[in-house]
Amino acid sequence: MKLKNLIAISLAAISIVSCSEKPQKYASYDDYPVYKGNDLGVTYSAESSTFKAWSPEAEEVRLNLYEDGVIGAPYATYDMKYDGEGVWKYTVKEDLIGKFFTFQIKQNDKWLGTTPGIWAKAVGCNGDRAAIIDWNSTNPEGWENDKRPEMKSFTDAIIYEVHMRDFTISPSSGSSFPGKFLGLSETGTKSPEGEKTGLDHLLDLGISHVQILPMYDYGSIDETKLNQNNYNWGYDPKNYNVPEGGYSTDPYAPNVRIYELKSMIQKLHSVGIRVIMDVVYNHTFVGAESHLNLMAPGYFYRMKSDSTWSNGSGCGNETASERPMMRQFIIESVKYWINEYHIDGFRFDLMGIHDIETMKTIRAAVDEIDPSISIHGEGWAGGECAIPESERAVKQNAPLFAPIAVFSDNIRDGLRGNWTEGDAGGFLAGKDLDETIKFGIVGATNHPQVDFTNIIHSNAPYATTPAQVINYVSCHDDPCIVDKLKATCPEATIDEIIKMDLLAQTIVFTSQGVPFIYAGEEVLRDKKMVHNSYNSPDSINEINWSNKAKYNNVYKFYRSLIQLRRCHPAFRMNSAESVAENLRFMESEPGIIAYTINAKECGDSWSKIMVILNRNKEPKNINLDGETWNVYLKDETFIVEEKQKVSNTITINPTTAIILYQE
Repeated sequence: MKLKNLIAISLAAISIVSCSEKPQKYASYDDYPVYKGNDLGVTYSAESSTFKAWSPEAEEVRLNLYEDGVIGAPYATYDMKYDGEGVWKYTVKEDLIGKFFTFQIKQNDKWLGTTPGIWAKAVGCNGDRAAIIDWNSTNPEGWENDKRPEMKSFTDAIIYEVHMRDFTISPSSGSSFPGKFLGLSETGTKSPEGEKTGLDHLLDLGISHVQILPMYDYGSIDETKLNQNNYNWGYDPKNYNVPEGGYSTDPYAPNVRIYELKSMIQKLHSVGIRVIMDVVYNHTFVGAESHLNLMAPGYFYRMKSDSTWSNGSGCGNETASERPMMRQFIIESVKYWINEYHIDGFRFDLMGIHDIETMKTIRAAVDEIDPSISIHGEGWAGGECAIPESERAVKQNAPLFAPIAVFSDNIRDGLRGNWTEGDAGGFLAGKDLDETIKFGIVGATNHPQVDFTNIIHSNAPYATTPAQVINYVSCHDDPCIVDKLKATCPEATIDEIIKMDLLAQTIVFTSQGVPFIYAGEEVLRDKKMVHNSYNSPDSINEINWSNKAKYNNVYKFYRSLIQLRRCHPAFRMNSAESVAENLRFMESEPGIIAYTINAKECGDSWSKIMVILNRNKEPKNINLDGETWNVYLKDETFIVEEKQKVSNTITINPTTAIILYQE
């Protein structure tokens, strides 16, 4: 009897884990099984296709097959079988190339909407059905030989943030592919005045990285109505692992958007430019009806104690990166974009929503592929989150997730004025924010001459190295720098606006850290005072390339700043210790920031550098202590061809910068 009982117990135990056993109900999401495989979605061969979907509490799961990516009922529907670890599986033994599919789960006796699943890598128009494609057709010629451009240190980067549509949609761009992936990689384009535009413009400007606003498949644009001039930044994810169809020449053909994005990246790589992808794993376009929620209701999101949706994104929901399958999804997605599309870096939107452990794990996974692939993000959230701040990747916790970099809102708001106060000015408007600017100059690292009790947005250094901070004065969010200056200095003439703009960028490009500019700033772009242009028409968001001829002095100044930084490693030190030892602030009166860099110790061709900044509205005399210096920048003029020497004193004019050097 005892032997029979043992056999019965053993058989019972086997039946519990049988692949045909229906999944159980779980006490909490913490009890959900974790699937470690990387074959969710579809695995295709000419002989058969195997479909897998992770949905631990589904009572039933259907697989629907379609002839078309948009219209028509499924031509076949199959009941998937539970395969353990929360996974449902079904194999179709025929060649399904060119077909489309969706999953549909039944939970709590209710059939939810159809979804391509969160693992879809190719979709039909508008991304509601996943596609089965020939992946060889998505690779441009020579793709296997594509290599990312060399980058020795992230402080060598010069990041140019661009929206795919803004860059080429204006007729003044001269592009044959306005608003498309192919437009960004097109050469030979010119403005009506004959100035270089597009990729030729970027090469002439000298940037090293393009950071592209979301180019995955997002939900706010109807890809069947692209002729209606619909616009969105794209911070509304729908299919995380698929390119946006609106940027392709044919959103109905699933392979075209993939091929054209790869072609764009390949071209940028060939001319020495890396590509950073703006990723928005912190929330989805919709909540209950998102592809995440239709596969595992509730699991991928954080809820408040009253069971309502937490909204740290300010967009209606926030994802739960700390849950194992969400964390795994983000990691696998990042790796997929690197391996399949050769992406060189990631900008994490509202990174302060994600938990620190997830960000560290992402960094470790990326390091295994290529440590030079950059990761940075916004060190804040868009609202109150459902997990403690101490656990999240916010700016003040940056030492805990180094070397991932964060944006410096300190230098941004110190220069231009607080982002929450439209007409509040900053250093550029003459406000006493000198200590905040000094904090920006040292790259938010620990420096003995910075008073950390007197800076905005922080009370302590948060960057472990200069490479952990992104310095900028303007990006897609909030008013661009020209509009902000118009708001804070309403009486200023255009020439005065330009002086403030050039001073701002001089500070950004001579500060330790990683410089970042917003596309079109270099041709004095404005957005007609629109504060939040996320869905404004092209008339607001497009770059007017005729500005390049009109404000050619501005463009040439930006280009010269970039050349200065690229030629002089003293402005891009790699350690906090080097900054503290080699950068020394001089005693000066209020409104004047002056410092020297022991450039020789930084491997620079110059022995010593002096930078002087004047926010005052009157000229000031600077004592040079009897030393003789060469003038490199004075009164918005770069002195390169002939040496101009100065000693004893130098006069700095209002709202300008001076750069001096010794050989």
